[in-house]
Amino acid sequence: MSRVRKRAQPDDDGVAFRETLPLDLSFDHRVVDGADAARFLGTLAERVEDAGRYAAE
Repeated sequence: MSRVRKRAQPDDDGVAFRETLPLDLSFDHRVVDGADAARFLGTLAERVEDAGRYAAE
């Protein structure tokens, strides 16, 4: 994780600048199967996006 940054993102009115928090993960393919890693990252992305929707309400 790094620090919070404002990034341009599309919205209904054109473009909005929102705070984002980059998250970088990597896997060693010798230890973790690529398909398992991809499933994990997909699930993580869904959970993070869901949390953002709840925070906006």
